[in-house]
Amino acid sequence: MVDLNDAQLVSQIGSGNPAAEAEFFHRMGPRIRLYGLRHLRDAHAADDLTQQVLITNLEVLRAGRLREPEKLASFVLGTCRMTVLDLRRNAQRKERLLEQFGADLLAPAPWAEPRVDHEQLTRCVQNLKERERAVIVMTFYDEQTGADPAQFLGISEANVRVIRHRAIHQLRGCMGVAE
Repeated sequence: MVDLNDAQLVSQIGSGNPAAEAEFFHRMGPRIRLYGLRHLRDAHAADDLTQQVLITNLEVLRAGRLREPEKLASFVLGTCRMTVLDLRRNAQRKERLLEQFGADLLAPAPWAEPRVDHEQLTRCVQNLKERERAVIVMTFYDEQTGADPAQFLGISEANVRVIRHRAIHQLRGCMGVAE
């Protein structure tokens, strides 16, 4: 396959020869990557460009849609140029959209959960009475139902609900959350 010129290589790829496809990758991969490094100035972006251009061109070659097979290298580099222009156009579009709508994206959504100061929450839970703290911990941290804390503390489930309600009210006040 190394001895084939570009037109013969294109013909072999069109006929489904996997060795010809490997030779195509071997010939064109370094050129595409160099183009990417020169124009994108990022090794990862150049690797992505190489992969994208090789796959795009391989699909064209397999389908036999290359009009001038002897100009394979020019076709591949033209694809590189168009792909890089498309990447830049998309980046510019993304920047314009971020400038226009970025502030809205960074603003917290009205339905989003508020940020929790975990240290203050720890202090607030520690300030609860022992029974309230036990109900809160068993209910929310251990994810137990109302029956489990009731049995553990020797009280009714209704009493657990009342204790939990009052403890949550105290925690909200301690955390400065308006009800």
